Amino acid sequence: MLAWNSDVWGKLMGPYGTGENVPALLQQLIQNYDQEIADELFEEYLFHQNTIYTITYAVVPYLVQIACSIKDPEVRHNLFITCGVIEASRNDNDVEPFPADWTALAEQVGASICEEIYSEYIKAIHEIALLWEEVFAYAYTLEDSEKRYVLVADAAYRGAHQVANILMTFVDEYIVVCPMCKQEAYLWPNDRHGCIEAFAQDPVFEEEQEAHPVIPIDEFLDVEQAMLSERVAMIDEKELTRDLPYLAGEVDCPSCGTKIEIWRALLEHF
Repeated sequence: MLAWNSDVWGKLMGPYGTGENVPALLQQLIQNYDQEIADELFEEYLFHQNTIYTITYAVVPYLVQIACSIKDPEVRHNLFITCGVIEASRNDNDVEPFPADWTALAEQVGASICEEIYSEYIKAIHEIALLWEEVFAYAYTLEDSEKRYVLVADAAYRGAHQVANILMTFVDEYIVVCPMCKQEAYLWPNDRHGCIEAFAQDPVFEEEQEAHPVIPIDEFLDVEQAMLSERVAMIDEKELTRDLPYLAGEVDCPSCGTKIEIWRALLEHF
């Protein structure tokens, strides 16, 4: 991992500037974990609008070190999610020795430093992924509203970045695009009937419009759908338990009538 006293920290960038102050924040977390400091680190240096930065890659190994060594299950759960959201936001087309857009950084600090930062990040992601059973056991005890991001992180760690981003992007509604007419279809849960329906317009703004039935499928043929279904059951996430058969199903486009395979359309969004 990048040494505390390395001058490279000042050359790594976050959303608002360099990472020169990051080592001090990390040392505080290691000595005495404080969620406010962890939130400051995440929001000010590591992540902004689904984007991660060069400083993010250098910090994650330290966060994973804390997660793997701390006994507090809530802290481990929070760090599992933090690193998972970061991994979900990484370009999964990046390959070793380091991301292609690090060329300017490599000219400043040397290619070998970039290779080390990137390889340590990938190693750390593999390590924290191994905590999933402990985190899932803890997540089972939480409210439903707190469970979804555990599934986001788990999907990201398994390399299912599209699935992670579906879960991270769509919470109260799902939006798919018709392959024929290219119009959006808005999929909303009908709590009264315990199903999902499709609309041509966003029902938040157009309440008086026809609801189109979504035909659910109970057998998940897609490997990632099946895996997600298993994970959802493990933490008893009730909303996704209801939604997944519909997301695996089909709907006639509300605008032109073309059949839309919902899961495929969701994946194509990312």
